[in-house]
Amino acid sequence: MQRLLKGGTLIDHQGQYHEDLLIEQGRIVQRGPTIAITPDMEVIDATGYQVMPGGIDVHTHFNIDVGIGRSCDDFFSGTRAAACGGTTTIVDHMGFGPAGCNLHHQLGCYHAYAEGQAAIDYSFHGVVQHVDDAILDEMASMVEQEGISSFKLYLTYQYKLDDAAVLQALQRLHQVGALTTVHPENDAAIRWRRDAFVQQGNTSPIYHALSRPVACEAEAIARMINLASLADNAPLYIVHLSNALGLDYIRLAQRGGQPVWAETCPQYLLLDEQRYHDPDGMKYILSPPLRGQEEQAALWQGIAEGSIATLATDHCNFSLHQRHMLSGGDFSRCPNGLPGVENRLALLYSHGVSTGRIRPEQFVALTSTRPAQLFGLWPQKGNLMPGADADLVLFDPQRRVTLRHDEMHDNGDYSPYEGMVCQGWPIMTLSRGEVVWREGVFTGRAGHGRFLRRKPFNAEWVKTLF
Repeated sequence: MQRLLKGGTLIDHQGQYHEDLLIEQGRIVQRGPTIAITPDMEVIDATGYQVMPGGIDVHTHFNIDVGIGRSCDDFFSGTRAAACGGTTTIVDHMGFGPAGCNLHHQLGCYHAYAEGQAAIDYSFHGVVQHVDDAILDEMASMVEQEGISSFKLYLTYQYKLDDAAVLQALQRLHQVGALTTVHPENDAAIRWRRDAFVQQGNTSPIYHALSRPVACEAEAIARMINLASLADNAPLYIVHLSNALGLDYIRLAQRGGQPVWAETCPQYLLLDEQRYHDPDGMKYILSPPLRGQEEQAALWQGIAEGSIATLATDHCNFSLHQRHMLSGGDFSRCPNGLPGVENRLALLYSHGVSTGRIRPEQFVALTSTRPAQLFGLWPQKGNLMPGADADLVLFDPQRRVTLRHDEMHDNGDYSPYEGMVCQGWPIMTLSRGEVVWREGVFTGRAGHGRFLRRKPFNAEWVKTLF
């Protein structure tokens, strides 16, 4: 059956168009000002709505085991929540495997987690938890045969990499056509500060933020940029940027022509460190931590000017019950991460587009087009041209909704955005032409989502697009 979206305003990263959109066999086949209705069409009246490419969240953590516990969202509940918020593709950061395991080990585990469960299309970032000749040799087959064209390095946590390992990984990933993504925090400085606070008995949530100040993140960003330059100017993607100083380092690299891109997340734009003083401050334990309002203002400026390329969520959902049970009130024992995959588009639309901070075209670029281009999904995903997958979200710019967790679709027991009012709301989501969310009802199914083999990364091509 053909589906015709009629009467809406199409919005992509380049402009706005009063056009209809025709879908057949899961793809966009035609667009134009007046597409004639035929008896075999299902017509969706999009009058008064904005029709945009479905969201692409390139930073989620579903079903992740962090050693002390497993996140409460698996690949069904996580992608269900994503679909209900207008997101039609996720790229999940694989968690750590057993010490010494190879790259394919975790890929196999994650295929097993997601197959038959995902409600929307998905892919994975590889994770590099140690570097030796075997790992370096394995990278090419991950890109060429498995379609994994981005990899995560950590500068903190259990399997942090030292500078020598980072240099080797950056250079080899560049050679095989992969984008290096990095969690940048100075592990030694964090450990020193955290241990001092714990020894003094300062274990309430605010000390999580104080143990990981801006300098710890910004230093690691600057170090990674310099190491990438040394590694034959390897392309680099900074995840979950939370501060102005780190953004200044990124701007400096970008002005010098270095292939460096950054993502930020809604929590760093809308929540500040005062949340750690709340009675349930453990709700907000994540790394990097929430920052001050001055950092929020700098990030909004980075989004408006284009220094920040994407908006993702870093969705890593541990219920409040899990947090209390595992931490016993000690921030250093609380699992890190926040939920948010369902609210990303509504929050950015409300606080970005509806307030005039960004244009609708920028909204699409941040949440769909640039993620597709950076992570090997373009032009199949992230655009509205004929031939692309019919991954779409319909936004009602006039709809006002108050966020309530009891109306959300994840497996957790709270939302960090509880009570926020959103101006502008996703009222329908289509994944490859199939309606998976319509006016408050999830209509998708486990197993609809397909694994996406992504194209190798080409820094010079990507730089011509931005």
